[in-house]
Amino acid sequence: MKKILLLTIILASSLFATLTTEYASQKLLDSKIPIVDIRTPPEWQETGLIQGAIPIMFFNEQGGYDINAWLKELNEKVDTTKPFALICRTGSRTTVLAPFLSEKLGYQVINIKGGMVYAKAAKLNILPFKK
Repeated sequence: MKKILLLTIILASSLFATLTTEYASQKLLDSKIPIVDIRTPPEWQETGLIQGAIPIMFFNEQGGYDINAWLKELNEKVDTTKPFALICRTGSRTTVLAPFLSEKLGYQVINIKGGMVYAKAAKLNILPFKK
């Protein structure tokens, strides 16, 4: 009975899991979907944050990460029962993280292709990072 219940929960969560990829756009910003910036604090300082982004570092400067601590902070700052987007510098890091969040955890994730490099070239509103 427990196995059937667990299987049902896993299947149900996978029905709601989605992973989409799109470029940063004014339309995405206007949608008010939370955008989580997973870059490092020095990167936030250097280039700023896309308008409305929530800075939650995933990979540190050495490439390490603490998935449990990151998920805890994510769930404190973002309603993960609804769609949210991930952004990094070029889209490389989010391309690694987004499928995990979608496929393994059942989140509805938008991977922002091209990252902050594209957002800057598209002249989207980028604000200075404030601690």
